[in-house]
Amino acid sequence: MLDLVGLKKTFNTGTVNEKTALNGLELHLKEGDFVTVIGGNGAGKSTMLNAIAGTWLVDEGSIQIDGIDVTRLSEHKRAKYLGRVFQDPMTGTAASMQIEENLALASRRGALRTLKPGITHKERDFYREQLKILDLGLEDRLTTSVGLLSGGQRQALTLLMATLKKPKLLLLDEHTAALDPKTAAKVLDATDRIVKKDHLTTVMITHNMKDAIAHGNRLIMMHEGRVIYDVSGEEKQNLHVRDLLAKFEEVSGSEFTNDRMMLA
Repeated sequence: MLDLVGLKKTFNTGTVNEKTALNGLELHLKEGDFVTVIGGNGAGKSTMLNAIAGTWLVDEGSIQIDGIDVTRLSEHKRAKYLGRVFQDPMTGTAASMQIEENLALASRRGALRTLKPGITHKERDFYREQLKILDLGLEDRLTTSVGLLSGGQRQALTLLMATLKKPKLLLLDEHTAALDPKTAAKVLDATDRIVKKDHLTTVMITHNMKDAIAHGNRLIMMHEGRVIYDVSGEEKQNLHVRDLLAKFEEVSGSEFTNDRMMLA
């Protein structure tokens, strides 16, 4: 479903601020894979997601989504293949619009606009059923303005909007990092339910090693713009945080020093 081959990306080339963010990155995901991604500061995690989404083009290498070469496609042309949730809960929804209006925007993305009435009874019934998956009681608040929701509720709604049309690939860029632990756990539970229900191929960046172990069927660790550790199945299920730290030191030859991830 996703093939990244030899991706290279350098910022500020030829200056004192030159930084190699991706260094021959290779990653191959099968349909239905749920991959969690960890790594220290500057490991290339977000650069990888931005490269997949087309936020910026890579210097070398190729990107294929479901067999389609998107390497040189613009960001808006790739959007039809992707669902994406960012770290900031405020970026994925329109605060001045109602919950049902936000969902209508998401469900009609890419469709031809008509002069038909706004939202039908059938659509409302569908939205209620989808909102029940989140287990936050939002199915009874369809006409509530999104700006009145908590950060966790908005992030859960953003997640639902990103997956409403069953994208070929779901990108989660530390989507629970700005939430308190209890709310983050609820959003992650909703993530698991949605990914499993729709069999979505998913890449989730997280700063929390415990979450990286607990969620998904596969875990990769990045360092200096490439994958240095790739584990799945029973081996992943039996991991502990200390195992990840030891593996990082073994493969990279240095200590893991990301305080944010250590504290998490």
